[in-house]
Amino acid sequence: MSAAPDLNPVEQHWQRNLAVCALGSFTTIIAMTLLLPFLPLYVEQLGVSDPAEIAQWSGVAFGATFLSAAFTAPLWGRLGDRYGRKLMLIRASLGMAVAMSLIGLAENVWQLVLLRLLAGLLGGYASGATILVATQTPKARSGWALGMLSSGIMAGNLAGPLIGGSLPPLIGIRNTFFLAGAAIFVTFLATLFLMKEAPRPPRSKEHKAAARASVWAGISDRRPVLIMLVVPSLLMFAVMSIEPIITVYLIQLKAEQVTVAAGLVMSATALGSIISASRLGKLADRIGHWTVVTGCLTVASLLLIPQAFVTQEWQLVLLRFLMGLALGGLLPCIAAIIRHAVPENVAGRMLGYSTSSQYVGQVLGPLAGGFLGGHFGMRVVFLGTCVLLAACAVATWLFKPRSALVIAE
Repeated sequence: MSAAPDLNPVEQHWQRNLAVCALGSFTTIIAMTLLLPFLPLYVEQLGVSDPAEIAQWSGVAFGATFLSAAFTAPLWGRLGDRYGRKLMLIRASLGMAVAMSLIGLAENVWQLVLLRLLAGLLGGYASGATILVATQTPKARSGWALGMLSSGIMAGNLAGPLIGGSLPPLIGIRNTFFLAGAAIFVTFLATLFLMKEAPRPPRSKEHKAAARASVWAGISDRRPVLIMLVVPSLLMFAVMSIEPIITVYLIQLKAEQVTVAAGLVMSATALGSIISASRLGKLADRIGHWTVVTGCLTVASLLLIPQAFVTQEWQLVLLRFLMGLALGGLLPCIAAIIRHAVPENVAGRMLGYSTSSQYVGQVLGPLAGGFLGGHFGMRVVFLGTCVLLAACAVATWLFKPRSALVIAE
């Protein structure tokens, strides 16, 4: 194939870039998730006293980052296609370092929400890293590489809540945010000096004309892409609807040391995903990404039922760990399906749209979870999430292409 020379620069640097992206995603996700165990406490510290309002404001503050990120992800993906994906990662890491530090200076809940919006507007390192790895990794290794990157992201999701549960009692909530900003600045330096992106070819008149054309024009079969834009949005809606209510749920279970217990519950999911992500990605490279996506959604939906009826915190930790094992293969496989279904020149934009769809779910999920949990009880959130993931599993099964091998070639 004539494409072989084009792959040489990518093959030369893809493993190094994967290592930088995984490490950078790990540190930035730590910084973004460490606030989860103490977010309701920070909201209360900023002047909100009613328990229902604390749950709602926690959902608003948590989802605000993803709201602004949802609007900017396609823009960053398009600019990455044009000017380079390393530049987008440099921008994201520096912007997140500034925004995270400013969150520690918030004086009321409105400032907290606005600064969380700023973090989403300026950030997006992990999503940018996913685009870079997906587009600059040989297709035959894409499932494994995206699984390894997902392991780095999930490792950050594991460490973040644990750190967030232990640091505030030691150094205070505000200093925790300042430390997080410093950690992201280290990621900025690593990305700037260690990442090596393949040289971008000069943009010909034909290439510029193609870039101005509709992003869908060169996609022969649009159904897999459309499905994989809807499913991740519903997936993240379902998953993130639970995160803001975990601390309140543990209070209802009369857990001791609530922030530590919340950190363990949230980290258990990430630990399961770390263990399974690369393995499920490798399995998907062999048996098909669609099969793995459908299976993972089915298992995750079933595991949500007993979570609504736990009586002790250790039961919730165990069930969230098992759910993490199922969730680990989902986003890497979704990214691989999109990557294989679209032309190279629009891959960044389409993965950006996929990221935006995830962010939409991450915005609406915490809002819905906080509202339903505060007004109708925590069990409603778990059971409603179960139904939503089951519906996604049915949809991927029904609309799976007749030959999924076409997507994997």
